[in-house]
Amino acid sequence: MFELLKTENSARRGRLTTVHGTVETPFFMNVATAAAIKGGISALDLEELKCPVMLCNTYHLHIRPSDAVIREMGGLRMFTRWEKPLLTDSGGFQVFSLAKLRRIKEEGVYFSSHVDGKKIFMGPEESMQIQSNLASTIAMAFDECVENPAPYEYVKKSAEMTTRWLVRCKNELERLNALDCTLNKNQLLFGINQGGTFKDLRIEHMREITELDLPGYAIGGLAVGETTDVMYEVLDYIVDEMPFEKPRYLMGVGTPSNLIEAVARGIDMFDCVMPSRNARHGTVFTWQGIMRLMNERYITDDSPLDPECDCPVCRNFSRAYLRHLFKAGEHLAARLGVLHNLYFYNTLMERIQEALDNGEFAQFRAKYSPLLAQKRN
Repeated sequence: MFELLKTENSARRGRLTTVHGTVETPFFMNVATAAAIKGGISALDLEELKCPVMLCNTYHLHIRPSDAVIREMGGLRMFTRWEKPLLTDSGGFQVFSLAKLRRIKEEGVYFSSHVDGKKIFMGPEESMQIQSNLASTIAMAFDECVENPAPYEYVKKSAEMTTRWLVRCKNELERLNALDCTLNKNQLLFGINQGGTFKDLRIEHMREITELDLPGYAIGGLAVGETTDVMYEVLDYIVDEMPFEKPRYLMGVGTPSNLIEAVARGIDMFDCVMPSRNARHGTVFTWQGIMRLMNERYITDDSPLDPECDCPVCRNFSRAYLRHLFKAGEHLAARLGVLHNLYFYNTLMERIQEALDNGEFAQFRAKYSPLLAQKRN
């Protein structure tokens, strides 16, 4: 399933083959939480933006339109017309993000729907059943994502419960994949490492879950309150504990510079809402740094967002026009901003792959990790 093509120090160049297609690694997944990218972006748009994998959310799609509806429509790929691999997050992040609307028990999590207040229960088995109905290529294990910082004893008990939940996820998905009625009998399960920012808990948890010999492993519970330096510190020691021959996924990260630095530490897969969220508020990423389109300097600037970018937006529209759209509150502003940022992120990953192919990643990192983090104004 995963072929490691070459390495440069800790950075890895690979290829992930799935039942829904092959993906070059490292790669970034574009986040379509409710089966659409916020900003008016469809699966057909993602094709033009060079997106390799689309990510959708189990909790949100269970709420509406419901996984039963999506199953009846043939699964998420048929529902959205996305033909490439698709990953579903398990709903575990909502255990963190909807903290005021949930109660955690050993059996699972009791939610009050953020939409209408309806009571919802989701445990490992339910998460796997929902993701099986969604028929994603990769299903993520149900876990608890803990905010940083958190008390040591709480994080320890949480990680231990996440391990028990992972065993239940594995058993349930194996049962579901064996059923004749299952839409995707080749659905893959990735386990998630937790442990907050505590080195001993992180390492112990990773060693426990790797014993289950899953197709891939993710690092969760980062970029949820800790500083960037602490996040990198965790990556520095935890990546060495991950199986060398399997894909490594850093969840919910991050800025272009974060991606470069995480690749340098051995990560293969990423996702984050940042490119679309920032774009909807007038912040775009360019090869010269971060641009805030609301700045008055762009009122009559007829140059493209990024002269080095060949995305549909940069080929056709000026900074002045984009700024006007945002100031006027036009929906088109968000759409064009998101189109550009997603294209930029996917192109960034392509250029990282090319640098690794040519043995030039160290030079690429030295130039672009600081440059892409700079604010242009």
